[in-house]
Amino acid sequence: MRQPTRPVEVGDTITAMELVVDPEKMKVMAALLADPTPIHFDTRALAALGMDERPVNQGPLNMGYLQTMLARWAGGRERVVDFRVRFLGTVLAGDRVRASGTVTALSDDERGRVATCEVSLEVLGGEVAMSGQADVVVEPAGERA
Repeated sequence: MRQPTRPVEVGDTITAMELVVDPEKMKVMAALLADPTPIHFDTRALAALGMDERPVNQGPLNMGYLQTMLARWAGGRERVVDFRVRFLGTVLAGDRVRASGTVTALSDDERGRVATCEVSLEVLGGEVAMSGQADVVVEPAGERA
């Protein structure tokens, strides 16, 4: 995990993360979540519903992409202290997605310096699939000068 190399400022862009949604990982996640919804793994069920032939990615995986981006930027998962998103669109197997964010506010509390960030997950060449806000500790209280 890497930490910001200079003090975080309002307006800073969080290092974006891009990836291609892997259908095999989607199947594993469906099993781990005990999610019996066939749109996540069964192309025949999708065809029967008149949907795209590519399975629909699970919401927790989409949220995980954003949380991973934040954790990499801030220096660890424990630094993501609040996370709220809205589901706005669909992510399908094989889609290329970009998790991105911007610092919109900074505050100090008992945890240290906290950045409030606007975040989004975009299907490249498509639509924003998820957007929201997160609070991330960028300088823990014990590490402040």
